[in-house]
Amino acid sequence: MKTLTRLLRAADAFQQRRPWLAFPVAAGKKFGDDQAGNLAALIAYYAFASIFPLLLVLVTVLDIAVRNNPTLRQHVLDSAVAQYPVIGAQLSGSVHALHATGFALVIGLIGTFLGARGVAGAVQNALNSVWEVPPASRPGFPWALLRSLGLIAFVGTGEIATVILSGLAGGAGHVLTGIGAHIVAVAVSLALNIGLFWLAFRLGTARQVATRDLRLGAALAAIAWQALQVLGGYVIGHTLARDSSLYGVFGIVLGLLAWLYLQAQITLYAVEINVVQVHGLWPRSMSPPPLTPQDRHAYDLYARVALRRAEPETDLHQPPERSQA
Repeated sequence: MKTLTRLLRAADAFQQRRPWLAFPVAAGKKFGDDQAGNLAALIAYYAFASIFPLLLVLVTVLDIAVRNNPTLRQHVLDSAVAQYPVIGAQLSGSVHALHATGFALVIGLIGTFLGARGVAGAVQNALNSVWEVPPASRPGFPWALLRSLGLIAFVGTGEIATVILSGLAGGAGHVLTGIGAHIVAVAVSLALNIGLFWLAFRLGTARQVATRDLRLGAALAAIAWQALQVLGGYVIGHTLARDSSLYGVFGIVLGLLAWLYLQAQITLYAVEINVVQVHGLWPRSMSPPPLTPQDRHAYDLYARVALRRAEPETDLHQPPERSQA
């Protein structure tokens, strides 16, 4: 046991002296401290519950807006589900437009749209938790609702526009052939995704986090999602191939949940790296004691985020005095 302890302390000292190793260790440690895996699971659950209502709204709006152009309608719908490799085609074939008209259609669309806002609320909760924003400093009603609706409206439509524009950029092959067209498509998609993630993080995080501090997380998340699109077919195909009985409806459900959870986890890892960089939370000790100054700073942030109210001021380090009988 003593030998193992000495080895652990030697490894800990080794990583603390090397920033290139201490930084990812600190990001991983904070990911675990924040229980970000649970936050990602909550996002994946609400995203799964929101996908079909939002696709229903999209298909209905497309039927109204581009009724006379079925080719454009199908292209936009295909772009919307292109973020889900392998199962995207099955998703698009499982959703049909609302057939109500007039006032009933408006009410149906509004109700369906509002029913999908759970994912935006889960994203706000996850981002504020990772940034250690106390509940007292988070947006309350109606601002939290407005931010949720903004996330769904702007980021959702922006994601579709990103896919469409990336496809158009790829069409530059009429001018740039081969590798040139592919580079243009990837560069355009990456730039749009960085802007989209920056907007999403701004809408999802409380005002006390500066907009400029969200840049690194947006860039890392965009790069990660770009890589996921390349590897997504293999990941989802591997998930569905574990058992032939999982094909059909259950295959779509499990594959979609796995994909959404993977996306949520990678996004939160990008945000954790961003927080560690902004607050200077490295090096961290892997086997305390002793605690590093960055450990103490991190634990102070964790303690402050537990405060439910801004007033009265609470001393986090001293126990409350007992009243005299």
